[in-house]
Amino acid sequence: MNKQITEDTRHLVSAPVVVGVDGSVAAWNALTWAAEVAVQRGRELRIVHGLNLEGMREVVGRYDLGDPPVLDEIRTHGAILVERAAEQARAAAPDMRVTTEVSGEHPAKMMVRHSADAYLVVLGGSGNSGMLSHVGSILTAVTSHASGPVVVVRHDPKSAHAAHPGGPVVVGVDGGPLSHATLAAAFEEATERGADLVAVHVANDFDIDLELSDILLGNVPKIEAEESLALAESLAGWQEKYPDVQVVREVYLSDPAGVLRRWSHDAQLLVVGSRGRGGFRSLLLGSTSGSLVQHADCPVMVVHPAAPHSVGS
Repeated sequence: MNKQITEDTRHLVSAPVVVGVDGSVAAWNALTWAAEVAVQRGRELRIVHGLNLEGMREVVGRYDLGDPPVLDEIRTHGAILVERAAEQARAAAPDMRVTTEVSGEHPAKMMVRHSADAYLVVLGGSGNSGMLSHVGSILTAVTSHASGPVVVVRHDPKSAHAAHPGGPVVVGVDGGPLSHATLAAAFEEATERGADLVAVHVANDFDIDLELSDILLGNVPKIEAEESLALAESLAGWQEKYPDVQVVREVYLSDPAGVLRRWSHDAQLLVVGSRGRGGFRSLLLGSTSGSLVQHADCPVMVVHPAAPHSVGS
């Protein structure tokens, strides 16, 4: 592991890769992706499933769900699901440490809880009527409230449900309060994967229409020069810390979600912050990350600042 990484909870040797499963194709793809990371980085793979018992009570009624045989059947189904996932992971990597957990919690709450101590939390990009039911709301909840990085495993629709095996790591750089954490995660991923890093900076959060583009046309060279300087300032020092990573810098005028979606066609991973530059722009970049976890063509890592680890805590 790179010596430049800050000693936080996420980088403790005991921190696992946590993946949520629900029996869907998307969840099995997330399991495969998470297992590969766990093997390559010598980490435990923790496979989890949330039963959402409170939600089920609203559907089947409090009386029926309180019946012990009904609860036993629900829990047995969850246990079979995670054990089947564990068997699949062990078959691919017999020496990998694999643990499982079935909880009565809402799946989003469960994943957020695990994010406090996980190396990564991994989710599929869509799901079934189980762990990832109402996937949009669960993805939003987990990517918004997690304590550490969350990877939503999306795939290229042309690649038969498989994530890209190669290509660059692409990071969105906005100069906001999460830029340091986002760049740290992106450089770490690039060096772990032996991949180039494409640093993408978009000058404006809005999608500028053609009429406004014509008005701004005369100022484009000045805007590009100023934004290129801002990107260089954000990257200052990182290439010295990670000399093995080849960095490509790209500056665009507008539409961060669209720009990064286009990069996802060829990237093996997108890395973005969970929030943006502050104020109203923060909401817009939040919508950018939200758009990417539901529409990108490659896995998307949403970065949150990790809580520092205190010795003896």
